[in-house]
Amino acid sequence: MRSLVHRVFPSAKPDWLGADRELENELQEVERRILHQASLFDAGAEAYVRYALEGGGKRLRPALVLLAGKVAGGWSDAIRDLAVIVELVHVASLIHDDVLDRAELRRSRATCNAKWGVELSVLLGDALFAHGLQLATKLEDAEVARKIAEASRNLCEGEILQTQRRFDLKMSTSDYLHVVGLKTGALFRAAAEAPFVIHHAAEAKREAARSFGHQLGVAYQIYDDCLDLFGTDEASGKTLGTDLQKGKWTLPVLHALQTLPREDSEKLRTQLVGETGVEGVAEKVKEAGGLKFALRKSVDLLERAKGDLKVLGEGKDVGKLTEMTDRLADYLKAAGSGSSLD
Repeated sequence: MRSLVHRVFPSAKPDWLGADRELENELQEVERRILHQASLFDAGAEAYVRYALEGGGKRLRPALVLLAGKVAGGWSDAIRDLAVIVELVHVASLIHDDVLDRAELRRSRATCNAKWGVELSVLLGDALFAHGLQLATKLEDAEVARKIAEASRNLCEGEILQTQRRFDLKMSTSDYLHVVGLKTGALFRAAAEAPFVIHHAAEAKREAARSFGHQLGVAYQIYDDCLDLFGTDEASGKTLGTDLQKGKWTLPVLHALQTLPREDSEKLRTQLVGETGVEGVAEKVKEAGGLKFALRKSVDLLERAKGDLKVLGEGKDVGKLTEMTDRLADYLKAAGSGSSLD
């Protein structure tokens, strides 16, 4: 099922942020603060927390907080702390995801679940969720804490809905978009909007930032779902192929199911829920146009996101958000270069 990867995704991972020394310095400070959180836990739990936080990753959500914060009014300790909080919630959700998927690899190393089992991993994820929300209550503006709490709840709601709809062949593409809008869009929305709350920005700018975050988050999740179907563990640094095995139908698969001729669609449905395994499903989905549709949808969302940025004004700081969006869009277009996305 992995044989398509080198024809689908470029060998290099997406360059989300480009070369921005000022942003890199701020991200290093945020990283220092993230790792410091482990020392705030009980000595018996500290090593587990530290392992979870040292995984690194793209830190895309903290970067979004910083970029939005610069546009909203500038960097401050409150913005940096917000970036830490958002990442803590994200890491907590990843730990729980890996438990649900029985994943063994995350960020090129063993998952918490693989190292310590389900019980400890669930508790570790819970502890990080709680710690992130506790830190949010220490921010000066209580509304920011409410935004983080709302995003955390939405994230969990999305996971509930996704788990509820496993192996559900009646799931539609609109159902999928609703789920990922909760599961992934929520934290991106908070990351983009909350800096404008901290800086007491006008409601129109807050709404535009929130909408931008939503479009970016959903587009990113579509990309990530395509990677799960068409990528490799080695290139991505995490366990892939779990969506089909766990009955989580993502956008490429749903599009194929809904657009294939009836007989072919029925064969694919039977394979997805049958006992013969899912070998060859990725190829069938790609041939049916599922990958092309998903990548095009993601690029369209990114174009809409750039429209939201126009409300935030002009200048180099808004330009950096635009550039980040363009870099992701260019990567997705390159991934679909075998068939035009225009």
